Order: sequence, then structure tokens, then C-alpha cells
Amino acid sequence: MELFYVSLLSLILLVVFLSFYFLLSSKAPTGRKLPPGLTGWPVVGESIQFLACGWRGHPEKFIFDRIAKYSSYIYKTHLMREPTVVLCGAPAHKFLFSNENKLVQSWWPTSVNKIFPSSNQTSSKEEAIKMRKMLPGFFKPEALQRYVGIMDTIARRHFEGEWEGNDTVVVFPLSKRYTFWLACRIFLSMEDPKDVDKFLARFNLLAEGLLTIPVDLPGTPFRRAINAAESIRKMLEGIIKQRKVELAEGRASPTQDILSHMLQTVDEDGKFMKESDIADKILGLLVGGHDTASSACTFIVKYLAELPDIYRGVYDEQMEIARSKAPGELLSWEDLQKMKFSWNVACEVLRLAPPLQGAFRDVLTDFIYEGFSIPKGWKIYWSAHSTHKNPEYFPEPYKFKPSRFEGSGPAPYTFVPFGGGPRMCPGKEYARLEMLVFMHHLVKRFRWEKLIPDEKIVVNPMPQPEKGLPIRLFPYKA
Repeated sequence: MELFYVSLLSLILLVVFLSFYFLLSSKAPTGRKLPPGLTGWPVVGESIQFLACGWRGHPEKFIFDRIAKYSSYIYKTHLMREPTVVLCGAPAHKFLFSNENKLVQSWWPTSVNKIFPSSNQTSSKEEAIKMRKMLPGFFKPEALQRYVGIMDTIARRHFEGEWEGNDTVVVFPLSKRYTFWLACRIFLSMEDPKDVDKFLARFNLLAEGLLTIPVDLPGTPFRRAINAAESIRKMLEGIIKQRKVELAEGRASPTQDILSHMLQTVDEDGKFMKESDIADKILGLLVGGHDTASSACTFIVKYLAELPDIYRGVYDEQMEIARSKAPGELLSWEDLQKMKFSWNVACEVLRLAPPLQGAFRDVLTDFIYEGFSIPKGWKIYWSAHSTHKNPEYFPEPYKFKPSRFEGSGPAPYTFVPFGGGPRMCPGKEYARLEMLVFMHHLVKRFRWEKLIPDEKIVVNPMPQPEKGLPIRLFPYKA
């Protein structure tokens, strides 16, 4: 009994100590005014509430509840074990994106750094600069034109092998296979679907644990993600070694994909990247290159099932392009530029269900924003939902209206599924191509209906239908 009371007293003292430490670490420098807000529980802060809103399918609730509570588009909280300021609205987006690597820099929670350990060797600022120097040429529209035919060929094979001949399908896992196959082919020149599937099973485990609370215990999503990343890294290192041999023997081209490009690129000191660093960078690109687009493709299917008039507009546009092609002729860059209504539909999907909910920034130096002190070392979180679902920027924000994107489209920094300004995602054009090619092959083959009319949406870490969006297919006659 005495041991029980000693243990209880120790627990109480620990909680008191953590609360005291938590309170002190969240205070602003003397004489400075922090934004309004609460820091929540010791250590975990408001992380559980933040994640739970996503698990319940309404990640914007965390954002808008606090905007209303504090009557402010800027407030403090505590997320992912860090004191955090949430900045909301288009002016905040512009301020953050314009001050990248000046006042703030990219930051990822501990869970990401442990899954991608090489990101601990250099700062996220240095890593971001290196990648942005390396990739822009590869992702420019003029460079991507040569991959349209490859994307079309893979989409044909995907729909012929995975969709046609089935009365029902589950969309989310199929869209992941499609986007991952594309990423493997274009980044690694990997052709065989069986090899792609070996990777994909591990990538699914990695994605599930990427932005979880980093509890490193056997069986937790975080530990499974670490194990999956280690396994993928070993597989990638084997591919890298083989590619080096193929390049040396002239059996591979230095310009055929991102992997060859990385193997041929030297840094400012004239040194080539280590194989382990290349593996980590390819790993990150494969995550970013397929996960976001697979979520977007899934929600395109969802909204087209729910909105027959929108479906008809996309169908008419795509069939006009399909009828202009000779049998077996592949889609061209010019064909994709004609898909204006389809892209407006895709953009409205990205507004309502953005794969990237928001992102964290690390504060590099003390600064004042809107009269509030933002201390060095704190984190900033920006949310796409603070503009996407805000009637101030998008009237009737929950109504599906592709016309929002006609003409000059939304005001700057209000539509931010790919970031904005200097921080615009370099893969935006790549994502546009893979989504439009997906839509083309989907609507020219099928009508469909949802099998679960009110299927719940969960965000973990990207939005997805809880059961994967099962649908019934109604194929068109050839």
C-alpha cells in the first residue's frame, strides 16, 4: 500500500513538473505579446484534438473552431510536442511563402525525421534548397511533355487490367496503384507491375505512420512505418547499385529518369551524392509523387459519382478528344491543354479535399506578425482549409462549383493545394498531368455509382474514404 502512495505521489509530482515546464516553454520573451490561445495538456498539447478532427473527417473544424473562439486568424496552440502558432487566411499564406528561408523554414515532426533519418544530417532548409536546385528542370512543362505518352500507356494498362471486366471496384487502392506505378516508371524506369506492387505494400505502411504521434513501440503505426522505410531503402539501394553499373556500361541513359539524374549530379564541392542519400531522396519523391495524387483521383471519382451534371461536362470534353484520336494513338501534350473543364473540376476537388492539409514551419528568428510576437524556435502551422472552406474567399464554400476557376480564377494565396509563391510545389504540373490522364481513361470507359452513399471520410494524414470508395461500374459499349 505504501508503495502505491509513493508511486501516486511521484506521478503527481511528474505531472506538476511537466505542466510547469510546459507553461514556461510556451511563454513569450519578456514584454512581448503572444497570440491568443491555449496550449492544452502537458507534452501532447492539443495534438490529439488536432489529429482527431482529421480522423472524424473534418480537419477544418480544429482551425475554424479556434478562429471563432479567439476571434483571430492567428492563435497559439501546442502540436506535435512543439509550441505552435497557427496562421490563417490569404495574407498569412502570402507572408509565410514569401519569407521562406528568411523568417521561417520547412519543418517536419519528429515522426518524419525518424522515418527519413538522413534529414537529420542537414537542416530541412539545406535539404529543400538542394532538392529545388536538382528537380525544377525535370518537372518543367517542356520536360514533362515527353512523359505524356508514357502516362497514357500506363493508364491504359491500369484500366484494362484493374477496372475492365469488374462489376465493382474499390477506388482508393486502385488509384494508389495507378499513381505509384507512374511514379516508379518516371522516377526509376520501373516497368513490371509485380515489382511496383512489392514497393507499394511497404509504402502504404509508411504513409499511415508518417504524421502519427511518434510512439516507437512494436505494432504501432509509427514503428511499422520505420520498418517499412528501412525495407524500402534497402530495395532502393539495390536498384541504385544496378543503375550505376548500367550507366557505366552504357545500358542506361543519364537523362532517362530522376534516378539517373541524381547519380550524375555533383554538389558545390564536386562530390557525388552517397547511395544512401539518393535512396532517401527517391523515397521522399515516391511518397510525394503518388500519395497526394491518389487521394485527388479518388475524390474525383467520388464527386463525379455524386454530381451527374459535372460528370456529363467532363465526359463530353474527354470524348471530343477521344474521337479525334486514331485507334491506338496516344494522348499528346496538346490534348491535355484542351481539358480545361476537366482541370477546373480537378481544382475544385483539390479545394474541397486538399491532399496537403497544411504544413509546419520552423521560426528562425523572433518577429512580429499582426501585432503578436512569434518567438524563435516555435513552430508555425498554416492550413489550406483556412481559405479553401472560408466564405470570405469562396462563397458557398461547401458547394461544388468548378466555375470558380474560370478566367483568372481564385485570388492569389487563397487556393493553395500546392503551396504558393516561392514555395509552390515543383511537382504541380506533374500532378496535373497524371490526374487529367486518369480522368480521360475513367470517363470514356465508365459511368459508376457509389455503393456506400454516405461513406465517412477520414484524414490520416491525407483524406480518404473510410472503406476505400467501393463503386459499381457501368461500362460503355465499345
